[in-house]
Amino acid sequence: MIEVQNLTKRYGDRTAVSGISLTVAKGEILGFLGPNGAGKSTTMKMITGFLSPSEGKVTVGGYDMAEQPLEAKALIGYLPEVVPLYPDMSVSDYLNFVASLKGIPASEIAERVDYVVKRCWLEDYRNRLISHLSKGYRQRVGLAQALIHKPPVLILDEPTSGLDPRQINETRELIRQLSGDHTVILSTHILPEVQNLCHRVLIINKGHEVAEDRPENLEHKLKGNQTVVMEVAGPEAGVREALMAVPGIRHLTITPRTNHDAGILDIKAETDPTDAVRAGLASAVVGKGWDLLELRAARLSLEDIFIRLTTAEAPVAEQATGSALSATAGS
Repeated sequence: MIEVQNLTKRYGDRTAVSGISLTVAKGEILGFLGPNGAGKSTTMKMITGFLSPSEGKVTVGGYDMAEQPLEAKALIGYLPEVVPLYPDMSVSDYLNFVASLKGIPASEIAERVDYVVKRCWLEDYRNRLISHLSKGYRQRVGLAQALIHKPPVLILDEPTSGLDPRQINETRELIRQLSGDHTVILSTHILPEVQNLCHRVLIINKGHEVAEDRPENLEHKLKGNQTVVMEVAGPEAGVREALMAVPGIRHLTITPRTNHDAGILDIKAETDPTDAVRAGLASAVVGKGWDLLELRAARLSLEDIFIRLTTAEAPVAEQATGSALSATAGS
């Protein structure tokens, strides 16, 4: 549904975005991550046609954004980082105005306004002036204007910014429901939001793409070792000796508990990334007659992945990028 090829934006001798390429299929949600100033908003503005790229090509629904901008833009609902609202208009008047600008037939405008007002939880605010709304409700109005013409593509820049926890959950659920009928690119600083909502994640840093893949695939590529977490009831010296004898163990940290949990050991084992090592650890404990209370592979969080990719030295970042892109190209 969305094809981006070698997208680049320069301001004089400064390059804000360099060579970003991506493909987003129909019904997919792509999470767009990067530190402040990484080029996320600039990239999204180029995808929507708000900014012209210095180099590269954007295609939306088969339409070239440079050569057929009206057709391409008609397919997009855009929620920018700063929502373009008219504070002296009521919510209803503003949405009616936006609907007419987007070419919705006059006979359908009332129905579409009613739909987005309900979908974005604005029923009690439709006659209120936008200037009298909180930031969270202004964000809802911005989402409503993006949805009003039933666009097949949604570009959402920080859609939950300024919302309270209940509103964030409602907005996440709305985006999840929309994904079947809409292709979504979602920019956010809330990493669990990406993990919970997005099929894939694109991470950029200093205008460059550093990784694109499913979060779990990025985790696999970045973990040279496997971390196994264990809880064992047994003697510290004996447990250490038994576990260190398991093939594939690289490092072992054992912390004895005290007070009412005395006798229980918290264990972190850095191991080769294979299931055989975990099976060996379990056998070593059970074979000695000790109680194995927990054994699991610790996962990298998306926050861990994000920090590693955006703070790594260039060679490390480039290696991760190459692996991610190779996997993407092969999928």
